[in-house]
Amino acid sequence: MRIEDYGLIGDLQTAALVSREGSIDWLCLPRFDSGACFAALLGGPEYGRWLLAPTADDARASRRYRPDTFILETTFELDDGAVRVIDFMPPRTDNPVLARIVEGIRGEVEVATQLVIRFDYGSAVPWVIRRDGALVAIAGPNALRVDTPADLRGEDLTTVGEVVVSAGDRVPFVVSWYPSHRPVPDPVDAEEALERTESFWQEWSGSCRYDGEWAEPVQTSIRVLKALTYEPTGGVVAAPTTSLPEWIGSVRNWDYRYCWLRDAALTIVTLIDSGYLDEARAWRNWMFRSAAGDPADLQIMYGVAGERRLPEFELDLPGFEGSRPVRVGNAASEQLQLDVYGQVIDAFYTGRVHGLEASDHAWQLTAHLLGFLETAWRQPDAGIWEVRGPNRHFTHSKVMAWVAFDRAVRTSETWDRPGPIERWRALREEIHADVCQKGYDAELGAFVQSYGSKRLDASVLVVPLVGFLPPDDPRVIGTVDAIGRTLDRGGLITRYEADEENVEIDGLPPGEGVFLPCSFWYAANLALIGRADEAREVYRRLVGLRNDLGLISEEYDPVAGRMLGNFPQAFTHLTLVACAHVLEKGRSMAD
Repeated sequence: MRIEDYGLIGDLQTAALVSREGSIDWLCLPRFDSGACFAALLGGPEYGRWLLAPTADDARASRRYRPDTFILETTFELDDGAVRVIDFMPPRTDNPVLARIVEGIRGEVEVATQLVIRFDYGSAVPWVIRRDGALVAIAGPNALRVDTPADLRGEDLTTVGEVVVSAGDRVPFVVSWYPSHRPVPDPVDAEEALERTESFWQEWSGSCRYDGEWAEPVQTSIRVLKALTYEPTGGVVAAPTTSLPEWIGSVRNWDYRYCWLRDAALTIVTLIDSGYLDEARAWRNWMFRSAAGDPADLQIMYGVAGERRLPEFELDLPGFEGSRPVRVGNAASEQLQLDVYGQVIDAFYTGRVHGLEASDHAWQLTAHLLGFLETAWRQPDAGIWEVRGPNRHFTHSKVMAWVAFDRAVRTSETWDRPGPIERWRALREEIHADVCQKGYDAELGAFVQSYGSKRLDASVLVVPLVGFLPPDDPRVIGTVDAIGRTLDRGGLITRYEADEENVEIDGLPPGEGVFLPCSFWYAANLALIGRADEAREVYRRLVGLRNDLGLISEEYDPVAGRMLGNFPQAFTHLTLVACAHVLEKGRSMAD
């Protein structure tokens, strides 16, 4: 399986990846960042999976989501029959539930199931017992209840079975997770859960305000962003996976199952622009709780409930196509990344612009963060790409520090919020002058990666998008041209040159795919500087890279023609949406 061969289902607290062959190869229970129960994605079937598919080798698979939902339907066609597997996770009311219904369409088809339960990333083989008419698998703190009318049996430490499905039959398979010290939960009616799941997603999707030219990719992406929210707290994860490689065989493998302030704030801005304020309100409250304490100790990411300790360690797993190490946790949580202050405050401001009620807590947090940023903006940091080399004065970080003060000034002016507005105005001007003097290279005619550097970086494409400079400024146009000449890889944009010289900067070996959010930024910039036809051409190509379900990853290999990086990726989906708005409105989201 390639990364693009997977579909996503989820219950707004965790998510599963389902292959086009009918195998659930990734699922962490009970939360996005819990240990995986099915981890075949990063090793093989022996690390846990749930296969449900016809026994015949000649089955031809096609798949789709039910309209406006995350209910996955995979249809298997054979010469003498056809069946459909319906996969979904109902929005959680108690314990997480994973349901699969095999529907007979034509003829008779033998369908087999292989349930390989391996808790804690494949390391724990459970006891499997029969209790109250169900199978129960228990290991340590974890337990699963398995319900189905099909006959199941144990075989080589797995649970297997076969069932013949005729036209009109509907055979349910339901797995429910629960803490092993608690009573076994009651069985779940798969058909009732299906109806409830469909109603939830269709009602939620029906509130989307976007109905423009790019309705299908935009609306699909917005549903992905919703699926990556953690409903109990309002947190937003960057992706539901860990260690899908940014380059096959590389060490650039990271755990993205946490709440980056940057990614979450951008996700919330995207949802706000699409008509969703409830998620913005919930995230704003999550942010207030998570950021408690000294603003100097603000982390750039937290756990889904605001946990601060996210130690990074390695698992003894083979990795996706041998790409190791496989990591859990993320050491970048300890970095200083100045841009997150601007992202958070911009999200607060955007919410107010779109009608979200005022929050004294949010304004208190804004002033709290700016108090630190008044001096901290002058420091070097690890930047948006979370380099593991020395801190530098990254141009993007300084631009986003400018955004922090700019949005605070706008908020104070528009809604008469109290604060040292004159000082904030002065700092806004000082940062702007500093960036224009030190972050711009006149010889290159472009903004550069960091002060004093000659290297280009696609992160500076945010300059016109956040309103730092107008799109017709010659420095903006020169930057777009320079990035198009230097960072283009097969018509797509890499975030920087990951070459031998770059090793000193990011502390990692050369080689990675093109970073898809940067390509969307590039398309948006082309539109803003008047090159609309080129912008649409780039955008159409990017949208065409999505898989058959409309999902897309973090990076892409234009030579091999395949996705790379964690999947599906919130950053890519949100920039897809934001770029569509720019293409249609002809102006930046900051205007």
